[in-house]
Amino acid sequence: MSLLTRCLAITLVSAVVTLPRTISAEETVSVRIGAKTFTESVVLAEVIAHLAESVGAETETVTLGGTPVVWKALLAGEIDCYVEYTGTLREEILQGVPLTDLPSMREHLADQGVLMSEPLGFNNTYALAISPQLAEKAPGLKTISDLREMSDLRYGFGNEFMDRGDGWPRLSATYGLPTVNGHGLNHDLAYRGLESGSIDVMDVYTTDAEIAHYDLTVLEDDLQFFPNYQAVLLLREEFAEQALEVSAQILRLEGIIDEPTMIGLNSRAKLDQVPESVVAADFVRSTFDIDAIAEVETRADRLLRFTREHLLLVGISVSLAILLAVPLGIVAAKRPRFGQVLLGIVGIVQTIPSLVLFVVLIPFLGVGPKPAIFALLLYSLLPVVRNTHAGLTNIPESLLESAAALGLRPAARMRLIELPLAARSILTGIKTAAVINIGTATLGGFINAGGYGEPIFAGIRLDRHDLLLEGAIPAALMALVAQGLFELAERWVIPPST
Repeated sequence: MSLLTRCLAITLVSAVVTLPRTISAEETVSVRIGAKTFTESVVLAEVIAHLAESVGAETETVTLGGTPVVWKALLAGEIDCYVEYTGTLREEILQGVPLTDLPSMREHLADQGVLMSEPLGFNNTYALAISPQLAEKAPGLKTISDLREMSDLRYGFGNEFMDRGDGWPRLSATYGLPTVNGHGLNHDLAYRGLESGSIDVMDVYTTDAEIAHYDLTVLEDDLQFFPNYQAVLLLREEFAEQALEVSAQILRLEGIIDEPTMIGLNSRAKLDQVPESVVAADFVRSTFDIDAIAEVETRADRLLRFTREHLLLVGISVSLAILLAVPLGIVAAKRPRFGQVLLGIVGIVQTIPSLVLFVVLIPFLGVGPKPAIFALLLYSLLPVVRNTHAGLTNIPESLLESAAALGLRPAARMRLIELPLAARSILTGIKTAAVINIGTATLGGFINAGGYGEPIFAGIRLDRHDLLLEGAIPAALMALVAQGLFELAERWVIPPST
């Protein structure tokens, strides 16, 4: 019995059992649908959203990072469902688990509270593709094994492909290819690299619209290394049980989308630059006869929303940093030994790659603004703590002795003498933290935190410079404005004598 049939049966039984309660109090179901940062995943998330909305659900599509990020978000309950691929489940998510077929895969997922649908109808497996220039130069290059005869090729692979169990390390070992030739980059940017001639071979998804657009030659996987990547829908079991009608509706996707259809959807979104929500609405309308309507924000509305979200991320994180870091800087200045340890700790935090910190926080804080704000707070500590410490420790000893001779208590000396003298240094640290955070906050687009990172990541995914600039230019202007405001505050608030 398929998951759709089970949901329909449970829905019927549940409707009979709970009829009185349903009549007295209808509840609106909220659905958070996850997507990875590539076009196909976003389009499918929008399709699911339209299907769920057709039965009265409130929906939100959440575009996150790669497989580990989306999978962790599902397990943590931050999203309720998303489209995954059986090859990724076998080789990445359930790696090391003995799996023989889809039922065994479904059983292991159920142990983790996750339900898996039947395949949606298309197989989007990995493949290697070469540029038209290379295909013309080496007409005999037809299979992946043929690459062994060409040792000077430049390989460019998606970052996730570089580390996956079914990715480059095992592929190169299976085919005897030189591993030193493989380098990681963003998957969508690799197409531009192939077109410009900076790389010769890249990994592709077989439903990518760019394969035909760039006239690429897909090499035969003659050793049958890549498994099938049947698209399936993953749902949290708790969500499926609580939202039976919605689950049954979105599971109507089972067996509906074939490969040419998926390629066509990808092509409209990626090459024709039609918004993914519009592409999905048109598909749902024509396939299921559902009156799906896509709401598309104007550029002005998007810019206003991005600015508001970005100011929220930066404002909260910097404000919390001031409340935490200034006292820590005072303690570091008054306790030299402890101060060195403290400065060392905040310095180490500053060296952690931003994306790593954002992703690590997901199991604890979920996805969205919370982990982004916490990560930005941690990155704000060093400049504020260090400048507070420097401002206090650089006060001339003669001034401190004069304050002590006047009989001022330590707290009064700190409030009336030391902090005013260190104010310029402290304000400089806060300004540095704010400017750094404005830039770093754009990485929040990787975990659905909003702000200017959203159009930047969308621009990378869709290969659209206008979207990149829609996020990059306002972020740069915000940094300049912030720096100017802090400089004005320094002139107006801090006396020239300090």
